[in-house]
Amino acid sequence: MPVPSSPSDPRPVLGWREWISLPGLGVPWIKAKVDTGARSSALHVTEVEAVDSETVRFRVHPHQRRTDGSVVGRARLVDHRSVRSSSGVAEERPVVELEVAVGGLRWPVEVTLTRRDDMGFRMLLGRTAVRGRFLVDPGGSYLQRHPPTPKRDP
Repeated sequence: MPVPSSPSDPRPVLGWREWISLPGLGVPWIKAKVDTGARSSALHVTEVEAVDSETVRFRVHPHQRRTDGSVVGRARLVDHRSVRSSSGVAEERPVVELEVAVGGLRWPVEVTLTRRDDMGFRMLLGRTAVRGRFLVDPGGSYLQRHPPTPKRDP
């Protein structure tokens, strides 16, 4: 159940970083930066290729600084958009719709696909994804449900 902000505002509160899930891609947990300064959301992927005019295939690398555990995903291509990165460089990116889950809530989000090798987070959750659904506490971290602890082999 999402952590509510107050009795007068029932919207759950996100910290500036949260564990989220991408259930349609089979990604149980990925560390995301919640960035209200960014309009769009972005996901670190490699090997982006068009399956047909409406579908793209790509490889998701959900773990920071690691390539193991990557997942091949497919999604409906919504658009191609020019996105200006935090360094000020404009890049044409494919946009797909993915289901995102955090704090017990699930909803569709338009996500740009790009390489985020040098960024601190494999996913950026922008303001259009959280608008009207959440409040954001920039001083909080991981205010929603944490990922399960992986079982270790003996």
